[in-house]
Amino acid sequence: MEQQTVALISLGCAKNLVNSEQMLCLLSDAGYAIVPDPDGADAVIINTCGFIDAAKSEAIDNILEMAQLKAAGRLGKIIVTGCLTERYREQVRREMPEVDALVGVGSFGEIVDVVRGVFAEEPADRFGPNDAPVEEFGRFLTTGPGWAYLRIAEGCDNRCAYCAIPDIRGPYRSRPLENVLAEARDLVAAGCREIIVIAQDITRYGTDLCGRSMLAELCRELAKIEGLAWIRLHYLYPEMIDDALIREIAGNPKVVKYLDIPIQHINDAILRRMNRRGDGAMIRALFAKLRRAIPGLVLRTSLITGLPGEGEAEFEELCDFLREARIERVGVFPYSPEEGTPAASMPDRVDAETAAERAEQIMLLQGQIMDEWNEARVGETLRVLCTGTDGAYRTGRSYADSPDIDGTVYFDGDCLPGDFADVRITGVMDGELTGEQVGGDGET
Repeated sequence: MEQQTVALISLGCAKNLVNSEQMLCLLSDAGYAIVPDPDGADAVIINTCGFIDAAKSEAIDNILEMAQLKAAGRLGKIIVTGCLTERYREQVRREMPEVDALVGVGSFGEIVDVVRGVFAEEPADRFGPNDAPVEEFGRFLTTGPGWAYLRIAEGCDNRCAYCAIPDIRGPYRSRPLENVLAEARDLVAAGCREIIVIAQDITRYGTDLCGRSMLAELCRELAKIEGLAWIRLHYLYPEMIDDALIREIAGNPKVVKYLDIPIQHINDAILRRMNRRGDGAMIRALFAKLRRAIPGLVLRTSLITGLPGEGEAEFEELCDFLREARIERVGVFPYSPEEGTPAASMPDRVDAETAAERAEQIMLLQGQIMDEWNEARVGETLRVLCTGTDGAYRTGRSYADSPDIDGTVYFDGDCLPGDFADVRITGVMDGELTGEQVGGDGET
């Protein structure tokens, strides 16, 4: 019998990508052939995000595109998994009859049974509980070369007023330390030199297991893995960053001096409306402490413009803060009202056009800050993880660059993807650093 083929489209965040890689591994182990293109496949899995309007639209567009392939006889079955189906299962089932099966966030581990079911023309929807312990599966790595994500927890307990993730993904559940370390060793054995530690909030790792944060301990244990060069941390919530964690980050040579700390805003009234812990003074003091303790630190944050109650004064305070703090990496999103969240019913709404205009202003301001930071790198030599080629250039990332969201270093050299190179920065091209390789032996 000819091997049945399955393609997978992964949308949304890195945590969702890990779920996609787990499903691919389960399917591969079950004997299905994994193919890159849905066109001509026996089945496609669309692993969706359902967090904000733009993500929902992207998911729906992908489902409709696959439905067209199916109607043309160029695709077999359509399976939709992830956050969109968890949040809108009845609507998707009612409005998209072309979809053959729906899978919620608590049933990724049942994907083999789901695929078998749709091929056998049997009902195959699966919606397990979203509060169960994190299931442990192998991975079919789709990232790299030389790097991978390491998810250490699932869900969230923070209950930010604008966010539906706790309802979709369930409460915060940490993976046992021994399981996390075992997976990290497997990733390094598979050639990963950089591990990006992820969860909705990694600073709370372990609090549900033993009543205290275990992130610093995790960093120490990861650093013991021979062959692992970089440990990158995403996402650290500001109120949980204590002196012990700062000392570990500063003193651990494998933890890259790049921290992704989502603050969302700086104005006290907006932070209270967001149900964020801490205030603007705490954020300012924390960033100053981190700068003092960790030389060369690169900070990334995420912001929301246009939350109900944000007037011109509150927005200008945010802009002033960015001018003062000189945060190197910033992502900004116009507020998206999400049904079922407290913010969706708040008064003093900001119209969508104004929220979007404010987000654009933030990015213009941030562009100037980034240009100045890039120019200051000219003449420096940076350690770069080679990720591939682009024409005559090698491409790579420095410690200051997280994949897909930050910059790329373009350089002349001969290192191989997945290896490290020392690159002397010689210029800036369209907002990206350029340089030439001056060394590189694959070591840290």
